[in-house]
Amino acid sequence: EGPAGTGKTETTKDLAKALARQCVVFNCSDSLDYLTMAKFFKGLAASGAWACFDEFNRIDLEVLSVVAQQILEIQIAVKNKVKTFVFEGSELPLRVTCNVFITMNPG
Repeated sequence: EGPAGTGKTETTKDLAKALARQCVVFNCSDSLDYLTMAKFFKGLAASGAWACFDEFNRIDLEVLSVVAQQILEIQIAVKNKVKTFVFEGSELPLRVTCNVFITMNPG
């Protein structure tokens, strides 16, 4: 968390580059719903990519609650080092290199 323009997203992208990981930056808005986020998370889990959700605080609180649960499901699967897991009704392969980063701007 920090003021806009201080390098939060760039730092995440630079870390991914240094570790040879794909990092997808996604600009959040209040129009996001949990189904859209679930599709995004499915891709991350299956590919092993990283995501940086920029301005995460713009997501509606109701959606944020579900998204937090979705991220937790993936984190538990990674922690347990499973090869596949069920996420939002789909069985997915899991690449444990997947990761989620968020940035938030005050306001």
